[in-house]
Amino acid sequence: MTTTDPLQRTTLELPEGPLSVLTAGDRGTPVVLLSGGGLDNALLSWRHLMPDLATDHRVVAPDWPKQGRSRPWNGVADHACLVEALQAVMDHFDIERAHLVGLSQGGAVALAQAAARPERVERVVALAPGAITAYPPGVHQLLWVSARSRLLNTTLPTLLARDRSRVAAMARRGLFAGPVADFDEVVEEIFEEAAQNGAGSSDWQNTSVNAWGLQVDLRPQLEHIKAPTLFLQGEHDVAVPPRATIAAMRRVPGARLRMLRGNGHWPNRQSPGLVNRLVREFLTEGVPEAGPGSRGESPV
Repeated sequence: MTTTDPLQRTTLELPEGPLSVLTAGDRGTPVVLLSGGGLDNALLSWRHLMPDLATDHRVVAPDWPKQGRSRPWNGVADHACLVEALQAVMDHFDIERAHLVGLSQGGAVALAQAAARPERVERVVALAPGAITAYPPGVHQLLWVSARSRLLNTTLPTLLARDRSRVAAMARRGLFAGPVADFDEVVEEIFEEAAQNGAGSSDWQNTSVNAWGLQVDLRPQLEHIKAPTLFLQGEHDVAVPPRATIAAMRRVPGARLRMLRGNGHWPNRQSPGLVNRLVREFLTEGVPEAGPGSRGESPV
């Protein structure tokens, strides 16, 4: 997959390996876009949002370590590693403060950064963020076992991803909950990524759970977030339960939630026009007047 204008690609040479970063735009408040786990990468998640924001923002979107073109990478790309990668990206591009927009795994890193380093964060948009909910007994243990089995988390997913029809079925079942205008293109992008780099869960996903609970649990940190925060959640998301995102929103002072009707886990690809509008409106408005997060719930 290649980029086209106005997107540019820069590679940061870090001690652990290359960190590939897409950039666009040269004015306005910087926005850092943080993609999800698994097969995701910056271009795959932000193909539609990045050029839209680049008209009046400076936009930066890294491929996470061991994802996209940020390979080979020495070491485990766990939560601490991704937080450090975000810091490295902001430092490299001389970004003192930025808006953070993150999906799933990227949403977790965005929230963690906002809680731990408020001086570097203007606003946060978290789309179906990870690390905000515990899993039921049985499901949790299954995830933990899978995370420790290369057969289950890499070999089998890679074999399955060699078949376009299986990729399409996976996308319909796990990522989307309705029509996608460029569905064939999405399937092809996923298929190409899997063919080039293999499939399976990311290190962050594999290390975010332990034998008894969450290894990465952001819930106690959410009350420390000072930046204006917007949660976007697909109402039919099968990866992150909507009730978990509602509960997380209520922990963040003054946060808002938009429940996206008919959407699944990947609304930025299922409904890019809607997501682009909501993100743009939130990043360019004045300081929100919402009180407790529970008053900020709104379906669209």
